[in-house]
Parts: sequence; C-alpha cells; structure tokens
Amino acid sequence: MTTKSDNEVAPSGETLERMTENMRKIEELSTRLQKVLTNRQTHEPSLDSPSHDLFGRAAQAYWAEAMHNPAKLLEHQMAYWTDTMKHFVQAQHTLAKGKLAAPEDKGPSDRRFTNPLWDTHPYFNFIKQQYLINAQALAQAVADVTDLDPTEKNRLNYFARQIIDMMSPTNFLATNPDALEKAIKTEGQSLVDGLENLIRDLEANKGELVVKLADETAFELGRNIATTPGKVVFRNRMMELIQYAPSTDQVHKVPLVIYPPWINKFYILDLKAQNSLVKWIVDQGYTVFVVSWINPDATYRDVGMEDYIVDGYLAALREIKDITGEKQVNAVGYCIAGTTLALTLSLLKQKGDKSIKSATFFTALTDFSDQGEFTPFLTDDFIDGIEKEVAVKGMLQSMIMARTFSFLRSNDLIYTPAIKSYMMGETPPAFDLLYWNGDGANLPAKMATQYLRGLCQRNELADGGFELMGHRLLLSEVDVPLCAIACETDHIAAWKDSYRGVQQMGSKDKTFIMTQSGHIAGIVNPPNRNKYGHYTNPDMTLDHKDWLAQAEFHEGSWWPRWETWLKSRSGKHVPARHPGDSAHSVLCDAPGTYVAIKAIS
Repeated sequence: MTTKSDNEVAPSGETLERMTENMRKIEELSTRLQKVLTNRQTHEPSLDSPSHDLFGRAAQAYWAEAMHNPAKLLEHQMAYWTDTMKHFVQAQHTLAKGKLAAPEDKGPSDRRFTNPLWDTHPYFNFIKQQYLINAQALAQAVADVTDLDPTEKNRLNYFARQIIDMMSPTNFLATNPDALEKAIKTEGQSLVDGLENLIRDLEANKGELVVKLADETAFELGRNIATTPGKVVFRNRMMELIQYAPSTDQVHKVPLVIYPPWINKFYILDLKAQNSLVKWIVDQGYTVFVVSWINPDATYRDVGMEDYIVDGYLAALREIKDITGEKQVNAVGYCIAGTTLALTLSLLKQKGDKSIKSATFFTALTDFSDQGEFTPFLTDDFIDGIEKEVAVKGMLQSMIMARTFSFLRSNDLIYTPAIKSYMMGETPPAFDLLYWNGDGANLPAKMATQYLRGLCQRNELADGGFELMGHRLLLSEVDVPLCAIACETDHIAAWKDSYRGVQQMGSKDKTFIMTQSGHIAGIVNPPNRNKYGHYTNPDMTLDHKDWLAQAEFHEGSWWPRWETWLKSRSGKHVPARHPGDSAHSVLCDAPGTYVAIKAIS
C-alpha cells in the first residue's frame, strides 16, 4: 500500500540550503529597508505630489457640468457600465462552455502586454481588458471637463495620465505574468534579487525611489566613455574648457565652441567613438572646444544666469580667442545652453562685441509661450515649492529634475525599468546613453529660480526682454548667421516651439533643420547608422504646420548637412592647432575633473 508520504518528494539539500540563504538575505534586506525609509530625506510637499486644489477644482467643474448637462454624465456612466458588463459577460460565456480560455476578442494591442498570457489566459486577459476600459473611462471624463482654463486642463490631463500609467496591472506582482513566470522558474530568486535592487536604489538616493537605468560599473569616464583625446586648457569656478586634439593636418581657421546643458554632463556628445559628435567634428577638420560645467553644491546658491554667461560663455570666448589668435568663434548651444547662448548673443549685440561669428542651436527653446508637457511644472504652486526647496538647500537637486523628466515618459523611464529591476530581479543594462542619463547635475538656487520664473514662466526673452546685468536682453537681437536643429518627437523642447523662437530672432541668415526622433537620439545621430532622416525648408515665414507640410525629407543624419553649413562660415584651412599655448598650460587630460563630480543629494 502506497501512502501520501511515500509520493512526496523531499526538498534536496541544495534547495533547502538556497531557501535558508534567501530567508537570511530577506531578513538582512528588511533591516536595510527599514533603516533607509526611517532616514529618508524630505522635500517640499508640493514637489512630491500633485496639487489637491487641482483635483478639487476638476471635481467641482465635473459635477457643475453634470448639473448643467446631466445627459453627459449619464452618457459617461452608461458607456462605462456597458463596456464593463459586455466584458464580464464575454468572460462568463467562455467559462460557461467549460473552456479555461480568454474570449475571442482579446482587446486592443498595447506594448506593455506582450506576454501571450495577456491574450490567452482568462485571468490575465480579464484584468488587462478591464484596466483598458477603466483607463478609457477616466481619460474621457477628463477630456469632457470644460469649466477649467487651458493651463488647468493641461495639468489635469497630465495627472490623469500618471494615474492611468501607475495603475497598469503590469506594475503589480500578482497581475504581471512575466514576473510570476520568472519567480517560479528561479524558485523565488528573482524576487530576492529584485528586493535587493530596490533597497540599493533607495540607499543610493537617501530613501527617494529613483530607478537605476544603467549598470554604473560598466563605464568609466576617459576609459570607455568620453574618450576623444583632448586637454583641459582653462578652469575657473564655473567650468573647465577642453580643447580637443586635432586628427587632421589642417583645420578650419575659425574655431568652434560647444556649450552643453549644465542640467546634465557634456559627454552626451562624446559617448563613444562610434556615436561621438565631438570626435566626428574633429575628424572633419575643426579646432573644437567644449565647456564642461561644474556640478554645483550648496555653496553656489547665489550663482545666477549672469555667472554662467560671464564666467562660462564670455570666459570661454576670451580664452579661445587668446589660444587660437582668432577674433571670432563659431558657437553651439544645446538645450538650456542654447537658450543662454541667445541671451549671450543679445548681450554681445548691445556691447558691440562680434566675437561669435555664427550660432547653432540644438533643441533650444527661446519662446516659452506654449509650455506644452511642462505646464504642470511651471505653475505657481510647483515653482513656489521649488523656491522653498532651494532656499533651504541652496540648489535644485538633480534627483528632482530627473524625476520630473522621467514622469513625462513614465512607462519608458519609470515603470518598465522598475518592473525589470524590482520584479524580475534583472541587472540594469550596460547602456551608455542611460548611464549618462543617470549622471545628473544640480542647479544653483538663484539660477534655477531665474530660469523658471523669468524665462519659462514669464517668457521674458521673447516677450519684452529678460533683465540681466543692467541689460534688457531681447530675442530679436540675435542677428548672427544661425542654424537650429530641432527634433520631431522631442518631449522636452517641442520642435514647433523651437521653430517659433527662431522665427523671432533678428538674423537674416537662418537655417532650420528638423530631425526625426527625440531630444537625445535626434541629436546623437551619426551618419554611419543611417537611422533617422531629417527635414528642411528654407521658408521660415510659414507657421510650423505649413513649414513641415512643404518641407523636403532627406534620408540619414543631419550632421553632414550642418557641417556643410558650418564649413562655409569657418574660413580657410590653417595648420592644425594642438591644445594650449605658452600662456595656457595643459591642466589635465579630457574629459577633465569637473565632469567626474557627482550630484550631491
């Protein structure tokens, strides 16, 4: 006779040992988790959560509309309940046939739901379809709120989208088939590894949950990232000036300086040899300088936009002219550095200084009249919170900015990486661009306030003038030959807004190029990949829709087209210049020391 105990298979010694080790690790991780959450740093509450007033006003507007037009509320409720009951009946009908299967109508496709179980398993399919019904109902309810001004409506749309994205069943272990399958396959090891990844990220950010996007151990500045040969030839409290070694026997006479954004590090333009814009420009025969900004701490609290201009832009121009013996320099400004390049050009115009021969703007905003997706972060309550935060800490921390940008693409930059790291227990990928994305920089308190209030919120550069250093700086005074590069799907600097700003510049010699892809991939688009094309249209009197409708599309990278434009403004060839001169001794190798300073939290 066979008993139940005879059929039971006792766990092997190896399995018991692994279970014991995992229990020990979970105890240790639980202690670490409790400690990090107990010591979590705090921020201004308005920076951590949406305004309750906004939802209150939205609810008030919704119910006011319902009282005025009850048919609309009834229509919403009937549509929601009809979809929900139809979904429920379909599932019941299939089960009543004795089939453990999903209904034939599997619902709309969504890249979050690629696991076949979302379509074939009745449990997961039911959850997926009900989530999509709920999401559509919420989105429609928000779309039909009419008694809100456009800014508040924009904010409401943003926060509703955040709620919809956050509540996706893929974000919860019990309703994520990928995570459950891996947990079973690894006998729970993936969950232990995921918990360890979670606690590691919390500890690295003093209790703030910032998902690590890349394996930080895979990269080292100067070894396998930011490797283009060069030297630091000048340093002050704001920046290091890098001059890159020539790779050609001759170079164009007029040197080129690149001002990268100081929200991030400059090496986005020098990730690796295959996609380095810096190396590519050097190889075309130019003397290239790049500004590497300081990563400020609280001692920089009183540093403003004027300091970036005087000790950054103007200091770099002065040193470059001294080193090369040239009277003029071609300049590039990327993102916020492009905005500040426009300020600098207006200042130079008023002073009669012609140091900049031509200007190139990479994804730069100079007219902020349409705040687009940033509307939720440019209202008074949010910026009031920023001002209180920086008043205490002396700087706007990189983590706050990174989180803000991430929530603009929450599925790609928050939830998907979190699922892979915390539920699946995966190690972040060794991806250079994501490594750079996580290597952020702080902003000085004064500068952050000036930028957010004066430029972003009040749009002073395009509307009346931005007051700085006793000057009223105007967009119309940007009158040097210019080329602007914007990106078609840029969620930070929308191409139509970049275009509108360039239209208002005073230059009679303008070129506008719109490249495919977004804020980073559109710019870091080397010719050897032949990945993204670009659009051109010389008629900048058109509005943005007509400009694009009449534009010519070109296959491949915009880099060669821009270089042709730059070449015609860079003079004849001269013998190649090597970094420094008798008055500018080499301070260290590129990429320098400032770029290695990590953001302080």
